[in-house]
Amino acid sequence: MKIYFAGSIRGGRADKDKYFEIIEFLSEQAEVLTEHVGSTGLGSEGEKQLQDDEIYRRDLNWLSCADAVIAEVSQPSLGVGYEIGVAEKIGKPILCLFDESQSEFRLSAMLSGNPKVQVIRYRAIGEAKRRISEFVSHLSQT
Repeated sequence: MKIYFAGSIRGGRADKDKYFEIIEFLSEQAEVLTEHVGSTGLGSEGEKQLQDDEIYRRDLNWLSCADAVIAEVSQPSLGVGYEIGVAEKIGKPILCLFDESQSEFRLSAMLSGNPKVQVIRYRAIGEAKRRISEFVSHLSQT
């Protein structure tokens, strides 16, 4: 199973350690196509070795190859929102994780009100991991 993990890069890297931990956990259950999102060395300037159009094409290709999308959406990001919209359009299952314990932001109604997006509100990383496992397990059974 291939998972496209989405998390903020240019929108801010405040949650990069959380992304790293989630990706490491998720990698035990599936192939994560976007492991670089959790890289602690990746800053808010993004991937300097690639042009924007190269990143765009690569990421759209990964989205189309993925079996599902898991997005950590506590840190608002235009890119993550776009990726979720594309995933919905092409019929991918979507799980959004929102950390209520640390986020100063409210979750967008475009996610929380969307019946095609499964939203998990969590307060501890262990709870997020448990729900990720349930999501991946359900995908494996279908």
